[in-house]
Amino acid sequence: MHVSPLVWVITCVVILGLFVFDFFAHVRTPHAPTFRESAFWSSVYIGVAILFGLVVMWLWGSQYGGEYFAGYVTEKALSVDNLFVFVIIMGTFAVPREYQQKVLLIGIVMALVMRGIFIGVGAAAINAYSWVFYLFGAFLIYTAYTLVRDHGHEKEVEEERDSKIVAVAKKILPTTDTYDGDKLVTRINGKRVVTPLLLALVAIGFTDVLFALDSIPAIYGLTQEPYLVFTANAFALMGLRQLYFLIGGLLDRLVYLSYGLSIILAFIGVKLVLHALHENTLGFINGGEHVAVPEVSTVFSLAVIIGVLAVTTVASLLKTRNTTPVK
Repeated sequence: MHVSPLVWVITCVVILGLFVFDFFAHVRTPHAPTFRESAFWSSVYIGVAILFGLVVMWLWGSQYGGEYFAGYVTEKALSVDNLFVFVIIMGTFAVPREYQQKVLLIGIVMALVMRGIFIGVGAAAINAYSWVFYLFGAFLIYTAYTLVRDHGHEKEVEEERDSKIVAVAKKILPTTDTYDGDKLVTRINGKRVVTPLLLALVAIGFTDVLFALDSIPAIYGLTQEPYLVFTANAFALMGLRQLYFLIGGLLDRLVYLSYGLSIILAFIGVKLVLHALHENTLGFINGGEHVAVPEVSTVFSLAVIIGVLAVTTVASLLKTRNTTPVK
C-alpha cells in the first residue's frame, strides 16, 4: 500500500481540523450536552469513519478497506472500554458535568498523540525485526488474561492508580481542591495553583499511555500499514466525547464487555503469533526457517470481532434488562 507524503499531510490536516471544529463548536463554551446533541454528533463521526473506509476501499482495494474496518471496529470497542475508566476518573475528581467535555476532548487529543508515537515506534520495530510479532502476540494474550482477572474490580484498580497519580502530582505541583470554572490553573492569594480539572486531565493522560500499549499491538495484528493503523485509531477516538455522554448511563449494563474484549485480544494475539511463525527468523524456532502454519484472513478476523461484540453486547443487555441505568 503506497501512501504519498501529500496524502499523509492532507489526512492529518483534516483530522486536526475536525478536532479544532469540535472544540470551537461544542467545547469552548462549557455546557452539558443533551442526548439529542450527543446522538447526532456520534452518528456524524461514525458516518465520517465509514465514508473514509469506503474511500480506502476505492483507492487501494477491498483488502486494505477490510483491514481498516477491522482495525476501526476493534479500536472503537477498546475505546468504549476506556469510557469506563473516564467515568471513574470524572467521579473521583467530582468534575462538574458542564466541564467534562473539555477534559475529555483534551484527553482524546493526548491519546491520539500517544498512539501516533507508538504507531511510529511499532512500524519501525516491525520493519527491523519480524520477531516483534511474537512480543505483540504474547502481550495481547497476557492483556486478555488481565481483563478477565480484573473483571468486576475495575473501579478499585483505577481508583488506586488515580490516587497514586494524584499523590505524585501534588508533591510536584501546588494544587487546590476548588474548581474555578473550566480553568486548569488559577490564582489563590496571588499564587498560581493547579485545579482538580488539571489533575483529572493528568490521570486521563496517564491512562492514555496504558490504553495505547493495548490498542497498538492489537491493530498491528489486523494490518501492518501505518496509515491504516493511524486513521483507524483517529476515527475511533473521534466522537468518543459524544459517545461518553450518549451511553454513559448504559456503561454499567455492559457487564460482559470485558470478556468480549479479552476474547478479541486473545484472538488477535494468537493471530500475531501465527503470523510470527509464518515469518519466523529466530534460529531456535524451526532452525530459523518459516513454520507452515495457517494465517487468519482479514475477513475472518472482522467476522470474529463483530460476532464477539454483538454476542457480548446482547448478552449484557439481557442480563441487566431489569437494571435501571445510572444517570
